[in-house]
Amino acid sequence: MLTPNPIIMKSVNRVTFLGHLAADPELRSTKNGKSVASFAIATNSEWFDADGVLQKSVDFHRVVAWDKLGELCAKHLFKGSPVYLEGRLTNRSYDGKDNIKRYVTEVIASNLHILKWKEDKKSVEAKELATA
Repeated sequence: MLTPNPIIMKSVNRVTFLGHLAADPELRSTKNGKSVASFAIATNSEWFDADGVLQKSVDFHRVVAWDKLGELCAKHLFKGSPVYLEGRLTNRSYDGKDNIKRYVTEVIASNLHILKWKEDKKSVEAKELATA
């Protein structure tokens, strides 16, 4: 009989981002009818180099949101939207059109806070009339 090993611990795969969408989300459906949205989030880094000069860089993170969360992202997010996102990293591979295997690391979104909501046409028109 095997006994459980008390030294083995559970693993954690969790990421958190605070950034802006680099492009509008793309919504599509799988063959089984599941909704899936994909988009990129940009995060900024700043630091001082050895000479005291401020350096800046931007990283882009590929995000995938499934089902209702994906539909919500497609409906309410747009390029430049500030978001707070939680999820997990996943790696996958696929064969490109040139038959070369490609590898992709993506964030599978589990929780998303929209920090600026997309305005519908009616609310934009109402604001324009109110300021005219």
